[in-house]
Amino acid sequence: MRFRLKSLVFFWAILTFLVSLAGPVEAMPPVQRSVLANGIVLLSAEEHSLPFVTVEFLIHAGATRDPSGQEGLASMTARALLFGTKTRSMNVINEQLDFMGAALSADAGRDYAVISLRVLTKDLVKGFALLMEVLEQPIFPGSEIQKEVTRTLAAIRSGEDDPGEVAEKEFIKALYGKGPYAHPVVGVKESVEKLSAESVKEFHRRFYGPANAIFVIVGDVDPALLASEIAPRLAKWQGGASTPATIDVSYERGSKRVTVDRALTQSNLVLGHEGITRGNPDYYAVTVMNYILGGGGLTARLMEEIRDKRGLAYSVFSHFAAGKHEGSFQIILQTKNASAREAARLATAEMERMREKPVSEAELGGARKYLVGSFPLRLTTQGAIASFLMQVEYLKLGLDYVDRYPGIIQNVTAQDVQRVARAYLHPDRLIVVVVGNLKEAGFE
Repeated sequence: MRFRLKSLVFFWAILTFLVSLAGPVEAMPPVQRSVLANGIVLLSAEEHSLPFVTVEFLIHAGATRDPSGQEGLASMTARALLFGTKTRSMNVINEQLDFMGAALSADAGRDYAVISLRVLTKDLVKGFALLMEVLEQPIFPGSEIQKEVTRTLAAIRSGEDDPGEVAEKEFIKALYGKGPYAHPVVGVKESVEKLSAESVKEFHRRFYGPANAIFVIVGDVDPALLASEIAPRLAKWQGGASTPATIDVSYERGSKRVTVDRALTQSNLVLGHEGITRGNPDYYAVTVMNYILGGGGLTARLMEEIRDKRGLAYSVFSHFAAGKHEGSFQIILQTKNASAREAARLATAEMERMREKPVSEAELGGARKYLVGSFPLRLTTQGAIASFLMQVEYLKLGLDYVDRYPGIIQNVTAQDVQRVARAYLHPDRLIVVVVGNLKEAGFE
């Protein structure tokens, strides 16, 4: 964990330097959008500087669709897509990918699954055909599913030895109660042990379909090939649920403390509460506010107060995890057991100060400059552009989002920052998670 925090501080230093060199947001490659007859949204962007293509395929088959008692099933199903098809074994799939120099992967998050393909232009048709085959015709062999269950259980046990990961899991569980966001995406030991090839096949049958799926293709794409080969093949895909499941995300209100006693020299703390959705009109003002509070790395208030002035933590940061549904607000830090209470008090005090007093023009200007200046760094590769476009479509931000973003951030005022701090920071009802030596930390 300490190595991770050091890496984070180094990352912020390098990123701040790069932002200082970055100019205005460069124009995105022109994006074409269409909706196929079966509901798939197709986004394409031509960029011919390199002879390869990147694909991101979003399917509404994320962990929020896990049945009760089978948490981790969505994640298992996504990974198992590559375990073989009706005509190709897993070894044959890997051999053919290696021969093409291509990369094909599949994984699931909370809200959706993503299949990703990166392939040379000359092999696009073959690579795309392989992607569609693993999507439509997986066989989910029982022996491979059991191996994956074993690997997943090992990863879960390994995570139990990481105090930072333990603190995060306990916070999410405390915040979301028994709702669809409460469990880890990979599941828990008790649920993963029950997963089988039959349950994976049933999940795939029910939820893998084209309804509101998003297909993004970026790179050295021939429009004629897209029209003659790829779009018609996508339009033939059928199956799965006719519409995405409605997700009812609820969360706990009110203060709560969760403690996990570990024989550690330092305590890992997470303090937070419910957050906001990405579609909230205040999202951009919240982004600026959070940058000043704890998202701005070395220049943030939490870092200045807790690390620089007091020397209580190597790193401390805050973030709002905003998605289509309500996310969370968290302050995360690691400190010596003896200073855990003081660090938590200081973090809470900084939340209160953000609510009570307007930020300075210097802080506001620095946040605006960073957020606008760092934006182009998110769009420097084909993969980054493809993922960005997928999110823009999923969150309904509009294809002109790149052009609008700088102006939106620049228009955030100090009054906006204080207003959203009062609306969305709740120091009076924090969930506080402590993983450490509770006696030394004073949390017994």
